[in-house]
Amino acid sequence: MKLSGLAYLWAAPASLIGLMLASPVLAGYGRARRHSGVLEVSGGLPGWLLSRKLPFSGPVAAITFGHVVLACSCAALSETRRHERVHVAQYARWGALFLLAYPLASLWAWMRGKHAYLDNIFEVEARRQDEEIRRICQEIGI
Repeated sequence: MKLSGLAYLWAAPASLIGLMLASPVLAGYGRARRHSGVLEVSGGLPGWLLSRKLPFSGPVAAITFGHVVLACSCAALSETRRHERVHVAQYARWGALFLLAYPLASLWAWMRGKHAYLDNIFEVEARRQDEEIRRICQEIGI
């Protein structure tokens, strides 16, 4: 995924939140690396927190803030990379507004009697694109 400087700037407020949450890892307790223009962070305190039961959800394998992806482990990063990249692209489109749009989409789904996470339009898009990429990779044998 090739992003312009404006896409990074547009999503910078959310990326700063991700960097703050990643700071224990960046201080040496976990693993951080840049992959395709995204900072991927795994393990350490953020990974431990994600693996716990969170309010409104169970454990989370990974979460994206702008151009920063936090994950429980390296394995979780590998498994969720395609899905989380869709969220990176959503941040590139929505910028910091995504921090408001995502919970509002969950609230909207819940108010209609649907699941706040599974029926969130942003999650539906991420799962659909992830499944499409998996299907194409299987067809071409990669």
